[in-house]
Formats: sequence, C-alpha cells, structure tokens
Amino acid sequence: MKVGSSSGPARSGSTGGVSRTGSVGGVSGVSGVSGPSGVSGPSSPRAIDDTVQIQAIPPEEMTPRVQQAILGLMAEVENLRRELDLTQRRLREMEDVADTDALLPIPNRRAFVRELNRMISFAERYGTPSTLMFIDLNDMKQINDQYGHEAGDKALFHVARLLVDNTRSTDVVGRLGGDEFGVILAQADDRIGADKAESLSRIIADSPLDTEQGPIRMSLAYGTYTFRSGDQPDDALDRADKAMYENKKDMKGGQEPR
Repeated sequence: MKVGSSSGPARSGSTGGVSRTGSVGGVSGVSGVSGPSGVSGPSSPRAIDDTVQIQAIPPEEMTPRVQQAILGLMAEVENLRRELDLTQRRLREMEDVADTDALLPIPNRRAFVRELNRMISFAERYGTPSTLMFIDLNDMKQINDQYGHEAGDKALFHVARLLVDNTRSTDVVGRLGGDEFGVILAQADDRIGADKAESLSRIIADSPLDTEQGPIRMSLAYGTYTFRSGDQPDDALDRADKAMYENKKDMKGGQEPR
C-alpha cells in the first residue's frame, strides 16, 4: 500500500482500502460537472483537490507521523508472513524426517501404518479392496556375517529400491523393521495382489547386489492379505504376517523358521 505525503494533494484510483474523492468548485463529484441548471456541460478548467483516505482515517489526520506508523505496521505484517512461511516449511521438513526410515529412503513403520489406515478407509468408502504384502528377507544374518554389516545395509537399500521401482506411484513401500518390508498394493484384489507379490519375489531373486566381494543374492518370504471395509491396520498386518510365516515355513520344507 502506497501512502502519499500530506503536504500536497495525492492522486490515486480506488484500490483496496483506499478511496478517492474529488471536489470541483465546492461541488463533489466523480464524473462531469453540474452547472446551475443541473445540466452537465463543458466548463473552464478548475483546480481539482484530490484526497486519499485509508480505511476510516480522515484525510486531515494523515500526518507524516500517522503515515510512518502505518508503513511500520505494514512492514511488521510482512515480516510475520515471512516467518510463518518459514515455520510451516520447517514443520513439513520435520514431518518428512519423522516419517522416513532411519536407514532407507522409504516410509518407516509409523508412516506406513498411517497410509495403511488411509487405504482401508478408502476401501470402506468406495468398496474397492487393496492388498497388503508382508515381506521378510531370508538369511540376512548370514549376509551380515559373511559380507559385513555395511554390505547388509546396502542389501536392504537394494531391496527397497527394487520394490519402489517395480510398484506404482499409488502403491506404498515401507520398512516395518529389521529385514521386514511392507507393500500396499492399491486397488488390487486377491488375485492381482498374489500375482504382483510373486512378481516382486522373482525380481528380487533375479537381481543380485554387486559388491567387491562378489554378488549377493537375496530371496524373500512373503504373505498377502486383501483388506476390505471394517479391517483395522494392526489386524491386516497380523494376517499378512501370519501368511508370510507359513510361506517361510514351506520354503524351509515345513521346518519352523528361525
């Protein structure tokens, strides 16, 4: 908002809270000049006195001190707006950090469960099922023992990248803890979910991690559960986890997984 000096007439159009009034020969008007007979017509040029009024402040009170105070308040408002924008940006950054796994660039368990709850609500509202995939990497302890924990971390990163690259942007990949991952396959029924889970399993088995010590081959056990209206996130995770456990037991020839 530009405020003119009170030492002379200020010219301004109507903008925001600033109104313009004019007087010609003592008669106020905004278009044309009315003569004695009340009929508009040309007249000789006369001095026009324009004044500027801000909100409810009369023109005669727009002293230099008042103008300075208004400009100061406007500057403070602008500073507060910038500080608010900065605070909101920092809050978003902190939320991103809180939702991201400490090791891998994917959502952590807390963020994953929140997304699972959102997808369950979506399924309840629209009647569209989605499938939860619970993944457990096989023999991670042996990988850490043989290649070292740094290689083990790289193996986890490698698996996370394969999962993200081979799922849709509408799907959600997260780390549930340790060597366990979760994948939410959006709008995927039982058959589609099972087919996609098998496809991801093959991709990981066929994509070893290259290291200086040689390629590290990985495999996974998985379980799926297609959730629908009325399910709870913890219940869905528990059912998918149990399905994964049975799959891991079958891979070990019926022996209890360790």
